[in-house]
Amino acid sequence: MELDLLTLGLLALAALLAGFIDAIAGGGGLITVPALLATGMPPTMALATNKLQSSFGSFSATLYYLRRGLIDWRSMKWAVACTFVGSTLGTLLVQRIDASLLQKVLPFLLAAFALYFLFSPRVGDEDRHRRLGMIPFALLVGTGVGFYDGFFGPGTGSFFALGFIALAGFSMARATAHTKLLNFTSNIASLLFFILGGQVAWVAGLSMALGQFVGARLGSKMVVTRGTRIIRPMLVTVSLVMSVRLLWQQHPEWFAWVG
Repeated sequence: MELDLLTLGLLALAALLAGFIDAIAGGGGLITVPALLATGMPPTMALATNKLQSSFGSFSATLYYLRRGLIDWRSMKWAVACTFVGSTLGTLLVQRIDASLLQKVLPFLLAAFALYFLFSPRVGDEDRHRRLGMIPFALLVGTGVGFYDGFFGPGTGSFFALGFIALAGFSMARATAHTKLLNFTSNIASLLFFILGGQVAWVAGLSMALGQFVGARLGSKMVVTRGTRIIRPMLVTVSLVMSVRLLWQQHPEWFAWVG
């Protein structure tokens, strides 16, 4: 679809902000998907284009974390492979069955995650005891969360971060870095099938990709310099905002008092 230069510029700015937030805590889709829908795009095209631009952001963040030594690539090969397979299966399945049940449960899961990140003593700047080896972790978290991202999507970063902290014993900064690696993997797997389906709006997506790349780089630097001081409050805030937004969409009558 054709968009004017002003609209493309606004989309790029939205992507820059989303990339910054996404590199730290995930949830950038809260900004970019509504922005794409506001242009009049059909929902499927908006989701496909969002995958394109978010792939650039997750790649930028992953590259930065790799160069700073926060990602152990060799130990993550099984998790990457399982995430790719899981996301592919989820993307294929979502075209055949209804995801409404997940939509109803997700707000409460995100609220629970926010409480975990806020109060758990396992969330900190130091690595802790690992509860799962990397292959069981890859099969459980990589495949499971990858499948969820391909099938539905919102809150994927929170799922990955929770897995790395609670099961792999990672510090907050390392969990955030490795989350972006798996997020990039699941984005690419899902994007491939959207491209095959001809659903991507390339001009809009590539315009946003520039903003995503820059925003993700800025957010990644913030993680390296600030650590838990910025990651924990942003994870809690993003999880709660996503939870409230989804509840608002599903049960607007609960928020009638706001108007």
